Amino acid sequence: MRSDAAALAQPHARTRDFVALAKPRLNLLVVASTLVGYAMAPGESLGILAICGLLLGTGFVAGGASAFNQVLERDLDALMRRTRTRPLPDQRLQPIEGIMFGTAITLAGLLLIAAASNLLAAIVALATLLSYVAVYTPLKRRSSFGTVVGAIPGALPPIIGWAAAEGALPAQAWILFGIMFLWQLPHFLAIAWMYREDYARAGFPMLPVIEPDGRSTGRQAVVYAAALVPLSLAPALLRMTGGIYFAGALVLGLAFLWMTFRFARSRSVSDARRVFFGSIAYLPVLWILMIANKI
Repeated sequence: MRSDAAALAQPHARTRDFVALAKPRLNLLVVASTLVGYAMAPGESLGILAICGLLLGTGFVAGGASAFNQVLERDLDALMRRTRTRPLPDQRLQPIEGIMFGTAITLAGLLLIAAASNLLAAIVALATLLSYVAVYTPLKRRSSFGTVVGAIPGALPPIIGWAAAEGALPAQAWILFGIMFLWQLPHFLAIAWMYREDYARAGFPMLPVIEPDGRSTGRQAVVYAAALVPLSLAPALLRMTGGIYFAGALVLGLAFLWMTFRFARSRSVSDARRVFFGSIAYLPVLWILMIANKI
């Protein structure tokens, strides 16, 4: 009975490991941001089935990027406490399996996006994957600037959605890109500070690792959060949204900025954690306000 149970459990365990490569919970934000870009763009509705295809395809491409990233970083992940139990560093899956899985879901995702919307949206999705895997992932090993570069593919999902809806990328679409770009930087700096010992152990030259006093980390978090405040108001100023969004975005932006000021002053793990959780709350609320108050 035990051997039968073990035989039945093994396929389920492998399935969970492949799902873990795609990081579905983390990529929910990617899918949600794509939906925001779609909702904010002008144009006729694609229809519920096409929208589902767009979002599923985006999730697949994001999952493929996560899988490729874990294949490339499996040696360093094995050195970090928070990542050493992932399927590849723990050797529950082999690198070739990760590559094959990532390739399969990426191709499926790109085909879904193109079929559900248009070629431009699929091209933007492909650019997102390539910039993440081929540019950010290797740069992350070499320079603290990798965090800034990594925010570029992280900010492209709203552009995928806008391209799907309109078939073009006007200035308004890039405002959404800018908001998400700036939002990511305090978010990731807070993570880097919280796990700086882990990153140092793996040899990642994150800013808190190369400048351990934390002054630059705190200062940059404040600068990016401060820049986010006026940019987050731009949708209202350009009449993409109304006054309710403007007021809500202003309150959210100032609250987030205050969290980064507090972190920059104390440089404590607890304040970094507040910035992290504050950022997680900030973006969904901002997106909800934006869609709800769309003109």
